Amino acid sequence: MSDRPTREIHDSKVLAAMSHPLRRRLLDVLRVDGPSTASVLADKTGQAVGNISHHLKVLAASELVEEAPELARDRRERWWRMVSGRLNWSPSDFPDDPVAEAAESLVLDRQTAMARQWFAERDGYPEPWRRAAFTADHWARLSVAELAELEERILALLASLTDREIPDDGQERKTVFLTVRAVPGRP
Repeated sequence: MSDRPTREIHDSKVLAAMSHPLRRRLLDVLRVDGPSTASVLADKTGQAVGNISHHLKVLAASELVEEAPELARDRRERWWRMVSGRLNWSPSDFPDDPVAEAAESLVLDRQTAMARQWFAERDGYPEPWRRAAFTADHWARLSVAELAELEERILALLASLTDREIPDDGQERKTVFLTVRAVPGRP
């Protein structure tokens, strides 16, 4: 997906469209697994096909996904893909907007849910994967400029991992959820 640019979100309606838990999950599945049909997305999310179709139409209306007709085997089959490789938005672009507050809450809930899912499932993974998974937290005294530089460096590292061609070297690779949060706080 590295050939698709990052889309900067500045429209509250687009933020609202992507800030629904199921639509966020659909975007995640399309980002990780590539183009898909509503039926396959329904299977992966445990939802009804009609519900998935509705949410895909909402995402398409905000130009977050688009149809991929070249993948269809016949006129009845509809394939969908993400329009952009990544989505980026900042709460500061939506001052006093309840949609942005809800979106931030959804992101935090999603990150927490992914960690809790790992806690619930980790015993089913081989020992090397259990050892490789990690979490970390640190305290640092940073200026605004240093925090911005840290963000740039971390995002560049994450992009280098997510946008690369996967080597054909025989190594087992699993989808890994990567999350970073840096906020002012007090111990």
